[in-house]
Parts: sequence; C-alpha cells; structure tokens
Amino acid sequence: MTAFNILLVEDNEGDVMIVERALDGWRDGCHLAVVSDGMQALDHLRRQGEFAGAAKPDLILLDINMPRMNGKECLKKLKQDEELKLIPVIMLTSSQAPSDIIDCYKYQASSYVLKPFNARAYVDAVRQVVTFWWDLAQRPSRAAW
Repeated sequence: MTAFNILLVEDNEGDVMIVERALDGWRDGCHLAVVSDGMQALDHLRRQGEFAGAAKPDLILLDINMPRMNGKECLKKLKQDEELKLIPVIMLTSSQAPSDIIDCYKYQASSYVLKPFNARAYVDAVRQVVTFWWDLAQRPSRAAW
C-alpha cells in the first residue's frame, strides 16, 4: 500500500492531539504533518524554508480560525496556485457560521466538516474523512501536482 500524506493546518494543540490520536497506528502508510497557520501551510505546500523536504500531501485538513493567515485566506491562495489547486482540502472547523460555509465552498473546499465536541466523535469524524479520501474518492495522481 502506498503512503497517504495528510497536512493538518491547526493552531489548537488539543485538536492536533485528537487528530494525531485518530491516525496514530490506525492505518499503515498514513503520515501526518502539522503546521499552525495558513502561512506555514503555504510554505509547506510550496516546500519553502524549513519545509524544503516536505512531502506533498494527498489531503489537507484546514481549520478556519488561526493567527497570521486564517484558513479561508489560505484556501483561497492555494486554490489559485496551479501547482496546489488539485489537492483536496477539507475544512475541519468549529465554525457554524453560514458565511464561513459559503465562503469555503466558494473558494473550492472539497468539504466542510464541523469538529465534534466529543473526543470520540472527533476521532471517528477524522477517520471517516480519511477513509473516504484514501479508499473511495478518485483523486488526480500525484504527478498532476
């Protein structure tokens, strides 16, 4: 089985720990990289600076509310980038604001998932998203980006 690389863009350490717990030892070949804001995410995706050797992700889990560059700004920029726009981006957020949901789909998010408040449900949600994108969804080959 080939590796499946996920980039988590999240500034809340508690949420990072839940996602790590959801994926740790769950499936062989699932690799998680974590950055804490949109600027770091773009550097990681473009393999700039400290991220020069970073693997391109097969999936991005992107929070909205973060410092420096929020998730909506990051989503908009990466979907405008010819080399990055094909990577599926799942908005993983606590925001239920209709304007956030509309904006994220307008900026071409692949889906919008609310973070459950219960840790067990949160782990299950992350695993369901990863299972869908790893096993079921047809994605462009990595060579396309």
